[in-house]
Amino acid sequence: MAEFFTARSGDGPGLAVFVTGGDPPPNRLAELAILLDERGVDCLELAVPFPGSVTDGPVLRRSAQRALRRGTDLAEVLAFVAQIRPRLRRLRIALLADWSHSVRPMGDAEFVRRVADSGADGLLVHALPPRLRERHLAQAVDVGLPVVTTCYATSPPAVRAVAARDATAYVYVVAAYGRSGTAPAGGYAGLGSVVAAVRAGSRVPVAVGFGVRTRADLLQIRAIGADAAVVGTAAVQAIERAERTGQDLLAGFDTFLRSMGIVDQLSEEGTHR
Repeated sequence: MAEFFTARSGDGPGLAVFVTGGDPPPNRLAELAILLDERGVDCLELAVPFPGSVTDGPVLRRSAQRALRRGTDLAEVLAFVAQIRPRLRRLRIALLADWSHSVRPMGDAEFVRRVADSGADGLLVHALPPRLRERHLAQAVDVGLPVVTTCYATSPPAVRAVAARDATAYVYVVAAYGRSGTAPAGGYAGLGSVVAAVRAGSRVPVAVGFGVRTRADLLQIRAIGADAAVVGTAAVQAIERAERTGQDLLAGFDTFLRSMGIVDQLSEEGTHR
């Protein structure tokens, strides 16, 4: 489980932070990635922007729209990964791409090869057609690219079992059915049995996300036995807020991380490389 998520000081879980490629622009995004690395964040979930995602709430949709208006495309995001990855000591990068917008036009085999060549540590394909799942997984294995799988906490046990079986990077358990930013009505404490079931069928870490905004959320996720929490909407809001108010991006995002108790400085012992 050390590949993507490592134990943090104190009692918090590992952490993945979602950001849209191109929002902020690449030069600022590089600075943000370095900050995440220095703060001991484990994983950057970096999305290739695409329009009209039915699973994204308004915050992530606005982020994708800003990136697309800047002309951000797959080539730019992969170039960013190739440029920043050698500079990172701890932070892993899991690329998130939409099947219809980014993968299908290129072809799955060529797509996974280019993602692997960029230096990305993992891949999550959004809206992958079920009939193509087996072939996609095989092609990722062929190029040595770990795969992130997803399931809802409310998915039938058989669906969760498939997600657990197929993951080679980590399993992302979506805590609430709905659009991004939606937290489970009863909090995360009731998801312990789901996390345990997914873990029993998997060889990789289990992460929980959707609606994670506070230190209390992180502690609940750790308490139910998850290896990591995924912070998406709240992180993108911090970026959006800095842009809207003219606040320095890094200072604002560092304040956001500290509000969640993410203040670890990277030590030599905690590096991946």
